[in-house]
Amino acid sequence: MASEFQRRKVIGVFRTMDVDGDGRLTEADFQALAQRWKAVAGPVDPERLASIMTGWWPVLRSAAGPDDVVTLDEVLLVVESLGDMADAVSGTADAMFEAIDLNGDGLISRSEYGALIETWNGTPTATDEIFPRLDLDGDGHLTRDEFRTHWTEFWAGDNPSAPGTYVFGALVE
Repeated sequence: MASEFQRRKVIGVFRTMDVDGDGRLTEADFQALAQRWKAVAGPVDPERLASIMTGWWPVLRSAAGPDDVVTLDEVLLVVESLGDMADAVSGTADAMFEAIDLNGDGLISRSEYGALIETWNGTPTATDEIFPRLDLDGDGHLTRDEFRTHWTEFWAGDNPSAPGTYVFGALVE
């Protein structure tokens, strides 16, 4: 069972995935989110990015009831099993990294990370306090491996002080 902390992390992500704000995820929400990402993605194949993002819909749908919607509790059931889906989690992290790496230099800068959060949230979001938590060596950027580690920490971790806790920005209070 997901901890209260994991639930708190996922609530913020769930809200951004729920594009129409009805408290339930549908395939249309995933398609809308993929379109938002395709519009700003860096030098990544936009169809690959959309395919990876929408590819999570059947995974979430398999945890849902008979209707064609997914609730927060059903998302949490999938989150509990992500430890057994390491390749899928890493693949998604890699696709997100490529989408965020807007200049294609193989690194995510502070401004590119800001674009990630703004695209994810759909609104401008301050990231000045968050980025240094992720940039562990203080060199001004994240490598693919750093980002993949943080992404996995967010989805599979239960440590409030882990840097990956903030990969999607500040937690929802």
